[in-house]
Amino acid sequence: MTGEPLTADPPRDGGPGRVDHSAVLRLSLRDPERFGDIFDAYFAEIHGYAAKRLGPDAASDVAAQTFLEAFHGRARYDASRAAVRTWLYGIATNVIGKHRRSEVRGLRARARLGPGRDEGGHADRVDARVSAQGLRGRLAGALAGLSDGERDVLLLVALADLAHEEIAAALDIPYGTVGSRLSRARRKLRAALGGTNPMREQENDHG
Repeated sequence: MTGEPLTADPPRDGGPGRVDHSAVLRLSLRDPERFGDIFDAYFAEIHGYAAKRLGPDAASDVAAQTFLEAFHGRARYDASRAAVRTWLYGIATNVIGKHRRSEVRGLRARARLGPGRDEGGHADRVDARVSAQGLRGRLAGALAGLSDGERDVLLLVALADLAHEEIAAALDIPYGTVGSRLSRARRKLRAALGGTNPMREQENDHG
């Protein structure tokens, strides 16, 4: 692809050696081939997110559809609202939303597989176990029991490490709704996992 080597989106205050992918996205409006830089920078990450939620079979289709929708909708991208990475996670989550039944079926199937390799680990590190290997046993069953909105918010924290304000921008929901959905999801998981803390507290980290 053309252009300089790519790194992750820059911090909001910018930084030396960082590529401004929002600027690359704007350039792609005049030169569509520049969108390939966005694809190269984020496809593997978005594919991984989809694989952890839906399994490897659906991940390639979800990731491809995410970037297709991003390409066609790039003129509507608003850099003041979200970084490119956050914006892509929002699109990917919406695409995954078309596979809700498959996701829930998959989680319930994994629940029947029994404990994952980390199932016996510290309860307050469940966020680290929310991965392709960790979505098994009681955790998978508990995730299947969440509402769609609760699951989306919790997995964007656990799998994508998005801050509350980023999730609000990605899903186009109020900031307060992110916190309330996450709190409900944690309470439900805590109850399903025997009253232990299923996620490390991240509000202090993410504001």
